[in-house]
Amino acid sequence: MEKLTFRHRTSKPLPGTKAQAITGVVASGNLEVLMERSLAADECTIEIDTAINGYGPVWEAVVTDFVARRQPGGLRITINDGGARPDTVTLRLLQGARLMEAV
Repeated sequence: MEKLTFRHRTSKPLPGTKAQAITGVVASGNLEVLMERSLAADECTIEIDTAINGYGPVWEAVVTDFVARRQPGGLRITINDGGARPDTVTLRLLQGARLMEAV
């Protein structure tokens, strides 16, 4: 089991007022993404628990791309990984951000 933490600065907070969101289900080949508004408007923290060791650089690339695309300022994101592929991770992160933008 590997635990990774990434901290990013953003240029703006993620729009919307929803306090939290959950996407995905931890099961074979998938993951669960939990999002909550709990940080300063220009901060984003992503914590990942994964059963697959040694993929830190891949996770970092996926997370960095997501932060650059969506600017999720104010969010603390927790990912519980069950072996998801990078495209599934991106999909779940984008789904969560969209849910958080709801009023």
